[in-house]
Amino acid sequence: MKPSNVLILPGWQGSGPRHWQSLWQQRHGYTRVEQHDWRSPLRGDWLIQLEESLLSHDEQVVLVAHDLGCILAAAWSAQSAHAQRVKAALLVAPCDVERQDIRDRLPTWSPIESGWLPFPSVLLASRNDAYCSFDRAQFFAQSWGSQFMDYGHCGHINADSSLASWPEGHVLLQDLMKDR
Repeated sequence: MKPSNVLILPGWQGSGPRHWQSLWQQRHGYTRVEQHDWRSPLRGDWLIQLEESLLSHDEQVVLVAHDLGCILAAAWSAQSAHAQRVKAALLVAPCDVERQDIRDRLPTWSPIESGWLPFPSVLLASRNDAYCSFDRAQFFAQSWGSQFMDYGHCGHINADSSLASWPEGHVLLQDLMKDR
């Protein structure tokens, strides 16, 4: 699989330069799905950007989603006619946009799509994530048909988690990229 066929789906407010997604993009040549507005994201706009990015690739892709990017992957796969072009997805620290305090700031993102993803996926969650309870993350994994991984107490599994380039996560991604 070509590195450019790994699509990075950052979350709300994007992934800054110290975020493991940005470090992977720089180090491995993965493709970031750019959005028009990282601060006040509209679900429809983000869905279109993902669709256009996916269609610009001539081979299957692997999604690497964090935070709101996980919710995007689920919403996109439920409505796209091209979901079969996704080989697999790594879903890290989903954001619970149905939680009142988050829904107020991201009103176009509720409800969360709850159908099975039409591709293999692994969802990692932390027990002390400020944006999604551990139980809700387990619920998302079950709803989406994702393999669930308990990542202990690592907060939101982002740059603030002191993960740096997060080599353990990259090993998981490499496994998803293998031919099945």
